[in-house]
Amino acid sequence: MTPLARILTARIAADGPMSLADYMAECLLHPRHGYYATRDPLGVAGDFTTAPEISQMFGELLGLCLAQAWIDQARPARFVLAEIGPGRGTLMADILRAIRAVPAMADAADVHLIEASPALRARQRQTLGDGVTWHDHIATLPDAPLFLVANEFFDALPIRQFTRHGAGWRERQI
Repeated sequence: MTPLARILTARIAADGPMSLADYMAECLLHPRHGYYATRDPLGVAGDFTTAPEISQMFGELLGLCLAQAWIDQARPARFVLAEIGPGRGTLMADILRAIRAVPAMADAADVHLIEASPALRARQRQTLGDGVTWHDHIATLPDAPLFLVANEFFDALPIRQFTRHGAGWRERQI
């Protein structure tokens, strides 16, 4: 039995069944044994590849779209450019490369990443260097104009699952 399996088994024994969402959150994000805490899942050696890992074109085009949105929003003098679940930081690096074509925008951007995984934060630091602020939660982002990117984030979130029983619904428990 893995260390995480022992932790989950003990928790269920002590507290009773847990929701599928809580189970998934532990499996993905447990600080010592979770999927994202223990490995870099991206790329050829990982479990999956995302568009930014294949070509810089996706991120650069997204950066140009963000530049147009910044212009359309009256070019705020300071704004937050944030990404949720930034993986290795490749997408943000490509976005930043593209917005350098609009110097005033590049100067106005404060880059913030929302990342729960210490392993991926270290990788993002290698990719992006200094000048980035990390957050555990989106709620801690500064109160400022916000341009938010969340590529392939929502497909890796814990889910709540319900099953129909007779005339009602029940949440699936583990």
